[in-house]
Amino acid sequence: MRDGRFVPGLLASASSGSGVPNDDARFFAFLTACNLQLGYLVSGFVKLSDGIEWGVHVATLLAVLPPDAALPAARLAEFHGVPAAYLAKHLQALSRAGILESVQGARGGYRLARPAAQITVLDVVEAIDGTEPAFRCHEIRRRGPAAQPASAYPLPCAIQRVMSSADTVWRASLRSVTVADLVATVAQDAPPAGLVAGAHWLQEVLP
Repeated sequence: MRDGRFVPGLLASASSGSGVPNDDARFFAFLTACNLQLGYLVSGFVKLSDGIEWGVHVATLLAVLPPDAALPAARLAEFHGVPAAYLAKHLQALSRAGILESVQGARGGYRLARPAAQITVLDVVEAIDGTEPAFRCHEIRRRGPAAQPASAYPLPCAIQRVMSSADTVWRASLRSVTVADLVATVAQDAPPAGLVAGAHWLQEVLP
């Protein structure tokens, strides 16, 4: 990451036409001056819904069930302390995406549709929130008193490129983590008493 010492040089490049496109140089100089890093940029414009948290937790819980076991939506909502009606909507989305499958009958409910090691966190995110980029460029650089003809903008907007890069980075990060990875992490990080209580709860509610 560049620090403030590079800002004057970047601004000079922006005004002198030294091979760095003007909008790129000014924008990256601005980011540098604000001491922003890509990770902070991501957290600034990516806002995930509550359903993402619920969906990832549900997938992690279902990953530890015995083979062929399933939990109804009401039980999943009970375990996580969330409204059953709202959770049901997200469970349906996860089912449509092939992450969960619904089992009918007295022992019915939801279970993972494929092994936890084959389900990434990004799979859950995109099943619930969709695959559209978090940022949409409306080309406002072509508006107002500084606007120029379209031919004056041979490159995509610098802001759009930075946002697209950030989007790619955070999606790649979530794609690298599976539900099986989360299960291992929870087993290491969760309070032992909580793990014991959760195991007892599962023993009570599973047929």
